[in-house]
Amino acid sequence: MRDFFSQLHDTTPVWVWTGAAACVVLLIVLFGMRLVHRLALRATSNHTVSGLIVRRAHTPLTAAVAVAALNLVWQAAPDDTPLIGSVRQVSAVVWIGAITWLLLRAVAIGGEAVTELNPYDAADNLRARTRQTQARVLTRTAYVVILLVGVALALMTIPGVRQIGTSLLASAGIGALAIGLAAKPVLGNLLAGLQLALTQPIRIDDVLVLENEWGRVEEITGTYVVVAIWDQRRLIVPLQYFIEKPFQNWTRRSSQILGTVMLWTDYRLPVDPIRAEVKRLCEQDKDWDGRVGIVQVTDTSESTMQLRVLLSSVNSGRNFDLRCRVREGLIAFIAREYPTYLPHLRAEVMQTASARAEAAPPPQALDAPATSPTPTLPQRE
Repeated sequence: MRDFFSQLHDTTPVWVWTGAAACVVLLIVLFGMRLVHRLALRATSNHTVSGLIVRRAHTPLTAAVAVAALNLVWQAAPDDTPLIGSVRQVSAVVWIGAITWLLLRAVAIGGEAVTELNPYDAADNLRARTRQTQARVLTRTAYVVILLVGVALALMTIPGVRQIGTSLLASAGIGALAIGLAAKPVLGNLLAGLQLALTQPIRIDDVLVLENEWGRVEEITGTYVVVAIWDQRRLIVPLQYFIEKPFQNWTRRSSQILGTVMLWTDYRLPVDPIRAEVKRLCEQDKDWDGRVGIVQVTDTSESTMQLRVLLSSVNSGRNFDLRCRVREGLIAFIAREYPTYLPHLRAEVMQTASARAEAAPPPQALDAPATSPTPTLPQRE
């Protein structure tokens, strides 16, 4: 039996043994990773962060472990094995690609975990929106860095490409300058994304007013921000815009907000009944948070006075609905209870002297008799 195996070893080519060893190792790795994956799924829940990690990281982790095991086989193979140098080279590049894939998946899992642990559909969602914004911006920035490092490491394993890259960096100064100028917007947005993630001038679901448009931050990517306008349009804004230009953020510290309702009324309208009606309307409205609900006379004109109703809500959307309902209720209240105190246009009709003269009868017509006899002159014969 020993002689049989010895003869078989001597007569079989080396590449056959290497290929057989690679297949056996690959099957063992795939079976082992499959078994570990099933055990991990049973030990975790699909609705937890650990379950998310098990589900999402299985495929790239299996690829990285399998390629690493194959690399050990290629390194253990004799150097005189046909094409072993090329196989080792390709395997190294594939292993770097698998590690890059695994790192990208790990970053994505981290971002998804932050999103699941911090939902921003709650009433007080300031902390959740802050963490989600940081996670999204940093995740996309990490994507770019990992891809650049992975591609660079893969190219460095190929001597020819590495020499070409070195010569280009050393000699092509003008080309490098042109590439730098061309990449300036990309690099600027990348740095702006990092600054947005650290300083937090905007966050996911923030209410913004920019370019004379009102909307909410719907998405933050690596290069631009998507703002959902109230009429279902989408405003695409580069990241650098929020670093270089001013804009309004209505939810910077809190989602609570104050809104106003402006009314023009007659001077004779009593204000106290209006205050009582505003209080009644607010107390029966679910969008009023109970903080502010006051009425003030803020301005006057030649014929009317301006009433400002200041109302508070937990967010801008509910405040807008509250203001509309209070405005409608006040208009109906004034029209019902004080209809004559709505804005009036006052005018004084004056008659000029010339108009009076034209309207009066002529003086001679008043003094002359009804009939006047015609005098007769004597005739000469």
